[in-house]
Amino acid sequence: MRSSRSKPDPLDPGAEGFAHRGLHSGPAFPENSFPAFAAALELRAGIECDLRLTADDHILVFHDADAMRLCASPLRIGKSTLAELGRLHLGGQPIPTLPGLLSIVAGRVPLLLEVKVDGDIWRWIPALRGDLAGYTGPFGIMSFDPRLPRLLKTNLPGIRRGLVLRAGLPSLRRWAAIRLADPEFVAVERTALTEPWVAHVKQRMPVYSWTIRTVEERRQAEVQTDALIWEGNGRPGS
Repeated sequence: MRSSRSKPDPLDPGAEGFAHRGLHSGPAFPENSFPAFAAALELRAGIECDLRLTADDHILVFHDADAMRLCASPLRIGKSTLAELGRLHLGGQPIPTLPGLLSIVAGRVPLLLEVKVDGDIWRWIPALRGDLAGYTGPFGIMSFDPRLPRLLKTNLPGIRRGLVLRAGLPSLRRWAAIRLADPEFVAVERTALTEPWVAHVKQRMPVYSWTIRTVEERRQAEVQTDALIWEGNGRPGS
């Protein structure tokens, strides 16, 4: 069920929702890789992905703090340079940088960019300002850390900002996080969707849900949220 707010959602991905870490599947299409992003673009789905800072202030599209799981390398993203990490590959391609992702998407679908702050909160604003300069496609930046959207509001007010919320977060901490972040959208863990606070928030801003992986999860989330962040059998219309 879509929200009853009068303003349209500028990040509305349509019926296809947001592909979680791109349309990934097996070793040929690993998560957050150029092949996974190309597959999502072919489907015309929005793309959700993760951002991390290298030691020399470049933004990589990568989920984990280190490269062991995906690249069999012990290199830590935040402790390594772009040149060092550039030797690693995902799906036969280099690990994407944020400018590389923006180049292939080129405004064709909306992007949800999740910042993994990892203790680098003050380095993010100049890095984002540089990489996003001139990009005119629809995108939003979100984080579990409410300080990041607050910094966006103060320093990059034209960027749509969001807050990622886990299920089970104590109500006082959740209230404080929302108040500090002052988000324009939230991404809520699927298992929290039946909680009354979600419906309350949805009256004021778009609510996206993560991560939808099955048909049953999709059926519930389609009623309670504005858009799905999905993978596998959670794909809308599958």
